[in-house]
Amino acid sequence: MGEPTIRDVAARAQVSVASVSRAMNGANNVHPDTRTRIAEAAKALGYVPHAGARSLSLARSHAIGVVLPDLHGEFFSELVRGIDRAASEAGYHLLLSNIHADAGLAAQAMRSMRGRVDGLIVMAPQFGRELLDASLPASLPSVLVATPDAGERPSLRIDNAQGAAAMVRHLIERGRRRIVHITGGQANLDARERCEAYRVTLAEAGLKPPCDPLEGDFQEAAGLLAVRRLIAGNTAFDAIFAANDMMALGALQGLREAGVTVPAAVAVTGFDDIPLARYLGLTTVSLDIAGMGARAVERLAGALGHKMSGDVAEERIGTTLAIRGTSGG
Repeated sequence: MGEPTIRDVAARAQVSVASVSRAMNGANNVHPDTRTRIAEAAKALGYVPHAGARSLSLARSHAIGVVLPDLHGEFFSELVRGIDRAASEAGYHLLLSNIHADAGLAAQAMRSMRGRVDGLIVMAPQFGRELLDASLPASLPSVLVATPDAGERPSLRIDNAQGAAAMVRHLIERGRRRIVHITGGQANLDARERCEAYRVTLAEAGLKPPCDPLEGDFQEAAGLLAVRRLIAGNTAFDAIFAANDMMALGALQGLREAGVTVPAAVAVTGFDDIPLARYLGLTTVSLDIAGMGARAVERLAGALGHKMSGDVAEERIGTTLAIRGTSGG
């Protein structure tokens, strides 16, 4: 004998299949006596509703789509960890898509998730408003993370200006006067905001950068190459502020390669406070990366009707300084 079906439950309870479906899905238009009879019939038969069929009947997938520019590195591992934890607690599965910071792939990924997920969390720092509107289905609830010009969509943005300015002031207070900045690339929103805060804070202190910001890509190798360029060009510098921790770690490798002592000769600082930064004693701008991921899920759940999360469209994620050994702290 096969597993009992919804038709078996309907026959035992002497009701229609539609009534059983409504009762199983928690509809209000089922008489309490009928609901009790259906529940007793299902229990007697050992019937368990099919999760996939139930999702189809409710037009819900119980899945959240997550579109990220990359999945490599500790920043994204921490972000996904926070998203996964909060999604699991809310009863959702995750569908991840890695777009490699490619606008075309991002648009394709977002369109392909229509009908497969209940909502989207999107991190697309290179996306402009026009491309975002063209790629993101208007009917699909979404929360944008570190994405410029989100419009009326719920969004989370890191307070880059606050963090970068605080770090530059920290270096100045430590007596550093020739502070180099390694950027994450001008196409990236976070990188642009951190670089601008670096420029403004130096100017406010009456200081000039020892060279133009060195463009990187948030990868460790970019920090290493930046230091090699500085050494090869005989640039006089006594501090490095990298736009993220991975480039700061690459810079540390480059300085060690050149025999430059840290922090005695050159202080090195980063941004993000990934777990590896804590183990290696890197001074950095600290933010709760996993908490940001969890907050994105919380706001998406609000949009999906689980609970209200406030009326503010854009929410800023604050930062603090984690002062450690690489800046003489």
